[in-house]
Amino acid sequence: MPTHTADDGRTGDGRTGDGRNTHPAEALHFDESRRRIAEAAAYLAGGVSSNFRLGISPTPLVIERGDGAHLIDADGNRLIDYYLGMGPMILGHTPADVIAAVQRQLPNGILYGGQSALEAEAARLVCEMVPCAERMRFASSGSEAVQAALRIARAATGRRVVVKFAGHYHGWFDNILWSTTPPPDAAGPVAGSRGQLPDAGAEIDVLPWNDLPALRERLARGDVAMVIMEAAMCNQGSIFPLPGYLEGAREACTKAGSVLVFDEVITGFRVGPGGAQAHFGVTPDLATFAKAIANGFPVAAIAGRAELMDQLAQGVMHGGTYNGQAVSMAATVATLRRLRDPATFAGLEARGTRLMEGMRRHFAEAGIPAVVAGFPTIFHVALGMDQPARDWAGLAGFDRRRYVAFTTALLRHGVRALERGAWFLSTEHDEEVVDATLAAVGRALREI
Repeated sequence: MPTHTADDGRTGDGRTGDGRNTHPAEALHFDESRRRIAEAAAYLAGGVSSNFRLGISPTPLVIERGDGAHLIDADGNRLIDYYLGMGPMILGHTPADVIAAVQRQLPNGILYGGQSALEAEAARLVCEMVPCAERMRFASSGSEAVQAALRIARAATGRRVVVKFAGHYHGWFDNILWSTTPPPDAAGPVAGSRGQLPDAGAEIDVLPWNDLPALRERLARGDVAMVIMEAAMCNQGSIFPLPGYLEGAREACTKAGSVLVFDEVITGFRVGPGGAQAHFGVTPDLATFAKAIANGFPVAAIAGRAELMDQLAQGVMHGGTYNGQAVSMAATVATLRRLRDPATFAGLEARGTRLMEGMRRHFAEAGIPAVVAGFPTIFHVALGMDQPARDWAGLAGFDRRRYVAFTTALLRHGVRALERGAWFLSTEHDEEVVDATLAAVGRALREI
């Protein structure tokens, strides 16, 4: 497999009639994407519908279609994709079983404003796969699921304070978008956006992650409703909990009467069928999910202990017009059935491990300090570092400017990787795709 191809069948420029690029080192161009983004900006603010798609080097891409582990953009470039929709596409861009399930449901209706058998089946699968899930509810985005967790925890405890951790991201709403990328010397919560209400952070306490004494000390005051964390810090750095940290947090929350919440929007159904909580063997009171749960359909969930979740039927308000939408539930059932098969993750982990090891070898041979850390299915690459970080402050050595130069060079060689350092894998990233990726990494490193 070539590392990149054109998809428009052009000839006379090094491309064959079927669109394959015959010069693997030939740099790709993205002029048509750049033109279309500028044109769309007349109607879409910034030309995009999410700030996480702004400012991409050399330009945000306009995508024509997906195909397995690849995307074909407006310039006809065929790109190996490690964005994977920012994480959801764990079965690749065109999984036949998920597409077939959706097609079977479409003639039966899209949105009922009522329940369906598919919703009940999807809920059963979640509860069977996730350790904490005695009950669950569906939502439409991870940000919404976190809001439900906040409300449940405060109702259950009668308390107001929420503890979160520097560098952890739990959605874009005013009451939780605090200290996601704070300066090292920050004192108190740091707002994540202009226009954010300053007093929305009045009940938020931000602690350094992986510091169990600091968490125990804060919980001892007896006023914390909820502690929310990524069980592995995957939005920034793919940082693992230190040995005993999650267990200590679990024990401290139980002792203090505080609700422990794992944000598994990224790790849920991606690092294994039971998420990070199953991987690390620590069960939270509540957990939030999205992304990989439905392979690209807008589905999220909150799950947890029955006595907490049942509050949603006892006066704690949770709603959403599109929650449990039938077409999305068909996709959820099909996705979860595949992800509960042990063979699915065996293949993912083997190829992800080979990719991580190959990248480490390339960085070492190029003499470029870099840490490749995380799970085989979601890992992080940090240039300029020689030791894995243990918290947000530990990422201070991440040379982000040089990393963007690296991802820009990779894109020119047919590999699309997130500029924040995260790499997502799908079942469609086979051995040939891994080989092509590593070849592109070698070329990109020579350029930078």
